[in-house]
Amino acid sequence: MFHTVHEDVRVARRSVSRRRFLHTVSAGAALAGTLSFRDLMSLQAEELRRQGRSMILLWMAGGPSQLETFDPKPNHENGGETTAIPTSVPGIQIASGWEQTAKVMDDIALIRSMTNKEGNHQRATYQMHTGYVPSGSVKHPSFAACVAKEIGDPEAELPSVVSIGPTIGAGFLGVDYEPFVVNTPGSMPQNVAANVQDRRLTRRLGLMNRLEEDFADRGGRTVVENHRQLYGKASKLVLSPQTKTFDFSDEPQSLQEQYGDSQFGRGCLLARRLVEEGVTFVEVRSGGWDTHQDVFEQTGRLSSQVDPAMATLITDLKQRSMLEKTVVVWMGEFGRTPRVNPRGGRDHYPRVFSVAMAGGGVRGGQVIGSSTADGTAVEDRPVAVGDLFASICQSLQVDPQAENISPLGRPMRIVDEGEVIDELFA
Repeated sequence: MFHTVHEDVRVARRSVSRRRFLHTVSAGAALAGTLSFRDLMSLQAEELRRQGRSMILLWMAGGPSQLETFDPKPNHENGGETTAIPTSVPGIQIASGWEQTAKVMDDIALIRSMTNKEGNHQRATYQMHTGYVPSGSVKHPSFAACVAKEIGDPEAELPSVVSIGPTIGAGFLGVDYEPFVVNTPGSMPQNVAANVQDRRLTRRLGLMNRLEEDFADRGGRTVVENHRQLYGKASKLVLSPQTKTFDFSDEPQSLQEQYGDSQFGRGCLLARRLVEEGVTFVEVRSGGWDTHQDVFEQTGRLSSQVDPAMATLITDLKQRSMLEKTVVVWMGEFGRTPRVNPRGGRDHYPRVFSVAMAGGGVRGGQVIGSSTADGTAVEDRPVAVGDLFASICQSLQVDPQAENISPLGRPMRIVDEGEVIDELFA
């Protein structure tokens, strides 16, 4: 058996093939009766963590209009002023204002048949971040937190989940999976530099732990443990040389200009730097998409920031051989009404909207599903929120049926209901 293991260990680009090694060792050990099922699952989880898969969520807060982004209707009165432009893929057109994204359409799959029922900002945002509708009995963990729990590296010095802008938290999964929020991408986050030498900071943390122990012994153990977790995560980041990831001084000025001199552009550049350093999940937020009035003007202004940043991010990841293991998802909480209202805007419309995906094994250069000619309904291949989440799990090689136990003792799957969109990976 040991001879077989030795022969099956192959040299990969940077090291031996961990997947093959773990598979062979696990099978052999299981046959010998030295590994339990729990041990095998631990080895599988460790292997997933070592693969370095990650996700970047480009979140369009407010609900972007599908007609002014990736499902234009120039030949119908509902299309309004928006015109369509060709892309790098013959036959696929998107809205004007997305010229840079059009150039990388070979890497993008468009889902034009997303459909949902939640038309309230708070409820829809919660659902599109957790996979669950809000419930008074439980605070669900974000999808980001669930993914980090499955494939994030618990020993990493950088947080597993980073959000450029506010987002949904880790819910009942706790402090270990809470997002690290960055408000000013391109600058060092506040309070990540120690104001004393590292050795002195370490001594102070040790003293604090001893002082807290008395409170823990008097019934405050849970509070103390949560506090220590929080301080442990913070001190690990403060003491880590990887904090330089947040500083763009080593990035070529030309590349920074391609991403764009905007909050969103700098956020996308930071996202690439973070996943390059092993961060599992990064969200980049673009606000202002709640276009109840002046939809054409507002969307044009927003797309001028998002379009170059999104296209450059996909290109940058691809050039660094990172796109195959990094899934990029563009979406918001819902779409907008096909009919333009009297204020020149579009209102909330979850019945049909669009999502764009790239990387992570997704086959680009295709459109999945369609809306009707007037944009009021799904024409074919409806895709529900659960289907989208199950498909992202497929990309990340995460089991969507993996369960977390809520404070009420109820097992909750990462994806409650949903089927993988097979066309994405065909």
